[in-house]
Amino acid sequence: MFSGGYAVVTGGSSGIGLACAEALAARGAHVALIARNPEKLERARVVVEACRRDTSQTVVTTSADLSDLETTRAAFDALAAQGFVPDILVNSAGVILPGEFVTMPFEHLETNMACGYWSVVNPCRVVAPGMIERGRGHIVNVSSVAGFLGIYGYTGYAAAKYAVLGFTEALRFELRPHGVSVYVVLPPDTDTPGLETERGMRPAETEAIAGNIKAIAPARVGEAVLRGIERGRFHIIPGATSRFYFRLKGLVPEVFFWIVDSDVRKARRS
Repeated sequence: MFSGGYAVVTGGSSGIGLACAEALAARGAHVALIARNPEKLERARVVVEACRRDTSQTVVTTSADLSDLETTRAAFDALAAQGFVPDILVNSAGVILPGEFVTMPFEHLETNMACGYWSVVNPCRVVAPGMIERGRGHIVNVSSVAGFLGIYGYTGYAAAKYAVLGFTEALRFELRPHGVSVYVVLPPDTDTPGLETERGMRPAETEAIAGNIKAIAPARVGEAVLRGIERGRFHIIPGATSRFYFRLKGLVPEVFFWIVDSDVRKARRS
């Protein structure tokens, strides 16, 4: 499935995107990385090349702001000119800007949506028609646990990631009849370069809800993504705790609300 295929990973210069790129290269895929920062992309390219199964595999990069559709189209056209027509698209680009809604700068709400939602939609918009024409392909969109749990302090981020989940679910139904498989990834806190910055912006109530849950390694998410593709699993949820809360909220949402409300009250008392 992966060996000899062409994979494009957005947000591929670090974190979950880079971990997915490493895992794909280790399975024999040619890999293209898209992100904003050219210097980080070059460092990531070296890392991914070191994971290749053999040196015939190509690893290329291109810098782009994927929140703009025409810029996104230009980036994928540039990759196509190099022979990179994706069999697999992994959309991992995004940012996390937490904060309480009434005090959060409005620009943070806009940035969460632009980088966390439109940066997922635009690559799908560009790639999906070709996959439909070829009658095959895989699209993996990275959402978050915050895409099904609206946690205190995450109004901007949760809005974007809920949007990704809803978009991806609808996209799955539209593309499945054409032979194109679609998946959504719902990871918990992941030990990425941006996590410490994110934690520094979180309200105390958010930290109380997170408790002492340890962030998972990006490599664990990357392996879960490939395993999810192999098994044809739409919801890819790394971590037993995240899977438990996904089921809990779906079955008895009142219990979930009670747990979170209790955590918020405890945080306020302290």
